[in-house]
Amino acid sequence: MAKKPTFEEALKRLEAIAEQIEEGAIGLEESIARYEEGMGLIKHCRETLARAEMRIQQLQIDDQGNVTQRPFDVPFPADASPEA
Repeated sequence: MAKKPTFEEALKRLEAIAEQIEEGAIGLEESIARYEEGMGLIKHCRETLARAEMRIQQLQIDDQGNVTQRPFDVPFPADASPEA
């Protein structure tokens, strides 16, 4: 299984795909393949953002004004794993 891209790498690839499709630089079949790739990248980015949001929401301020982090469990879709 290929290593998943970082959030930033996925966004850069999405931009490249959008440019190729918008410019008509590729044919129909290739456009469809790139669209499918883009949808997978979007899913990856959304999952990454959801995990980041959950981590941020776990930060809390105690009575003394100190920032603490409490443990949390991230619910992952059945086809994803926390290591991805």
